[in-house]
Amino acid sequence: MPTYDYRCEANGQVYEVRHAMALRPKTWGELREACALAEDVTIADDAPVTKLMSAAGVVNSRVLKNPEAPACARGGCAGNCR
Repeated sequence: MPTYDYRCEANGQVYEVRHAMALRPKTWGELREACALAEDVTIADDAPVTKLMSAAGVVNSRVLKNPEAPACARGGCAGNCR
């Protein structure tokens, strides 16, 4: 499961949580329930949370089944890749 960073707008703290990619929590209560976070009585369940951008993990090409870079990375796509 991927790891995501969320900022709680009620207290400004950033929380790192693991959950499925399909989950899109908008409130602290949704995030807490989905990720089994400990209850914090100082944060209301309806407090909004903001998903933060974070750097993706770096994968070493040696662990991939096909370590060769895709055509776009080698300049073989004639500029049509998006």
